[in-house]
Amino acid sequence: MTDNRVPPPLTGDERTVLGNWLEWHRGTLAVKCAGLTADQLRLRAAEPSTLSLLGLVRHMAHVERVWFRRVLNGEDIPRLWNKDVDNDADFNDVDTASAEEAFATWQDEIERARVISAANSLDAVADRNGQDCTHRWILIHMIEEYARHNGHADLLRERIDGVTGE
Repeated sequence: MTDNRVPPPLTGDERTVLGNWLEWHRGTLAVKCAGLTADQLRLRAAEPSTLSLLGLVRHMAHVERVWFRRVLNGEDIPRLWNKDVDNDADFNDVDTASAEEAFATWQDEIERARVISAANSLDAVADRNGQDCTHRWILIHMIEEYARHNGHADLLRERIDGVTGE
C-alpha cells in the first residue's frame, strides 16, 4: 500500500495546520482504499449496515461538494449519487456503482474544495440552511468528518485483507 501522506506540522499558522490536517485525512482514506478491487471496495461492514469503503469514498465526495461548493461558495448544484431520492444512496447504491467514477468524482471535488478554500479567509461566513458558519468551522468539521469515517475505513480494510495502520 503506497502512502504518500505528509504528516501535519506540529507548528504553524492556523490555516496551514487546518489545511494540512484535512489533507492528511483525505490521504488516509485513499491509503485505506489503495490496492483493492472494486468488489473488495463494495464489501459491507456487517448487517444491517450498508457501510463500505466505496460508500465512504462516495459519501466524502458528496460531503466535500456540499460544504465547499454549496455552503461556502454558494453554488446551486445538485446533490451527488441520487441523494435527493435516498439520503443514504452514497452507501446504499454501491453494488453496481463504478469505483473509478467514485474516486474520480471524489478527487474532482477535493480539487474544487482546495481552490474555494484558498480563495476564502478563515473568517468568511457561509450560510448553512439559514445559519451562519465560518470557513474555519467548515475546515474543522471536515477534519472531524474524515477522522470519524477513517476509523470506519480502518475496520473495513482490516476485515477485507487484514491490513491495519494509521
